Amino acid sequence: MKVLAAMSGGVDSAVAAARAVEAGHDVVGVHLALSRMPGTIRTGSRGCCTIEDAMDARRAANLLGIPFYVWDLSERFAEDVVDDFIAEYAAGRTPNPCMRCNEKIKFAALLDKAIALGFDAVATGHYATLSDTATGRELHRASAWAKDQSYVLGVLTAHQLAHCYFPLGDTPSKALVRAEAEDRGLQVAQKPDSHDICFIPDGDTRGWLSDHIERRPGEILDEDGEVVGRHDGAHGYTVGQRRGLQLGRPAADGQPRYVLSIRPVSNQVVVGPKEHLAIGTIAGGRYSWAGEPGFEVSEPFDCDVQIRAHADPVPARARLEPILDAERTEQHRVGASHEIVVDIDLERAEPLLGVAPGQTAVLYTGTRVLGQFTIDRALAAQQTTAEVLG
Repeated sequence: MKVLAAMSGGVDSAVAAARAVEAGHDVVGVHLALSRMPGTIRTGSRGCCTIEDAMDARRAANLLGIPFYVWDLSERFAEDVVDDFIAEYAAGRTPNPCMRCNEKIKFAALLDKAIALGFDAVATGHYATLSDTATGRELHRASAWAKDQSYVLGVLTAHQLAHCYFPLGDTPSKALVRAEAEDRGLQVAQKPDSHDICFIPDGDTRGWLSDHIERRPGEILDEDGEVVGRHDGAHGYTVGQRRGLQLGRPAADGQPRYVLSIRPVSNQVVVGPKEHLAIGTIAGGRYSWAGEPGFEVSEPFDCDVQIRAHADPVPARARLEPILDAERTEQHRVGASHEIVVDIDLERAEPLLGVAPGQTAVLYTGTRVLGQFTIDRALAAQQTTAEVLG
């Protein structure tokens, strides 16, 4: 099999490429240049895609004896990931840029180019497993749930999964991968993992957004509509946030208040008690299926839903529903005709906390990824009115 190994410069992708070579595949390494002005030095575990990372990837490829190239996808990355990130925050949502990068760059732009060049598959260092069945290829969790990365791969389609290769999926731990890299003589064996948004390497998301979104001062309201403070830009807040609210009036019960919703049209931030962050129903669009579900998705079906990369999945019941024009609100995405609605099984699980529009919800059955959608709306678990939070 002719394999294009996506080499980020980290230990996981280097070992994945090494295993592909060892398996007898015809392997070519490629590093994606995603910034026109990448930083030259990584600071600890912050950031990625630096010149240093490209050099680390090249050294690993040289050691493995495989051809190596750097592909400039910076323009596509800026349009599909960075611009989307800015637009989502400006609209009062909290996006996940890693999901967009996997969807639009690593498994769209990269994969399309690889197929056009005659490659059979793209190999990455993600911790997830693939299973070929009579109805097609399925995406499953990695054998080690603590390192499982199937959530961030939930955006992949059946076509993309057919050309994916995850050599690390059955590896029980990251420690074993590092030990293997050491044994293979790879210099990245002890290189720290990157944890931050790659285009905001200093970790100051609020400061970065202030340079890209016009600041519009506005009001901070409590749930009764009373003004309890002012903000210098709603984009600097996210649902569930507690710190940095700078409220001018304390709550009557003296308890901390949290951001419950952001209203981009009126430029207002709504705050309230922590218990009002508890969510029992989420809904949204921009959905995709990771292969053939195997059942009629318009009928309610049982599943587990996960709303963050490292969150625990919770039991739920989901359905795909048409969006009726008479019921359409500003939270519905423009042009969307259907949405996925997910009710948390509150008899078996606690409500979700701090759900923000813009987050990605990934649906599972057991270890299998069914698909994903972008959350547009969330309803409180103890809803007493028809108001939709977010």
